[in-house]
Amino acid sequence: MAKILIVLNERRLYLLQNNQVTNNFPVAIGKQATPTPTGNYKIINKIKHPSNPALGTRWMQFTNRMHGIHGTNNPASIGTAASLGCVRMYNRDAEYLYEQVEVGTPIEIRQQQTNSPDNNSNYYTVQPGDTLYQIAKKFNTTVQELVRLNNLTDQNLIYPGQRIKIPN
Repeated sequence: MAKILIVLNERRLYLLQNNQVTNNFPVAIGKQATPTPTGNYKIINKIKHPSNPALGTRWMQFTNRMHGIHGTNNPASIGTAASLGCVRMYNRDAEYLYEQVEVGTPIEIRQQQTNSPDNNSNYYTVQPGDTLYQIAKKFNTTVQELVRLNNLTDQNLIYPGQRIKIPN
């Protein structure tokens, strides 16, 4: 079964299958006045195309106080503390996650990482202007290896803030 781990100080959401990280995404979290709650939760509701445009294209509720993981109509907020306690994702990432999880999927939200969820790998955070070719060259690997290791469907669709797994 899938599990979601959100690490607030990293502004990252990790998707795990069988306790192995299969993907991770940059997120926006709650601002200081309205923080994202820490603890253990489960997805209790899912909605495609919620009526509130601020929620983007997908909504995955995890508290009765209406905290959720959702897309956004403000993609510039990703990577910041900007929400009312929800976890915002790029719409394309929220759509992907929505298809990977179901009602009942466990969610763990922690302030900081105690140890890396995937101890055997190094990661690089994509910077504005980066290409897979540049990243491969920087880490003495190949574009093909980065595509394979990160399950990328299109090598041209990397984006700033994305974490790329780098071979050891």
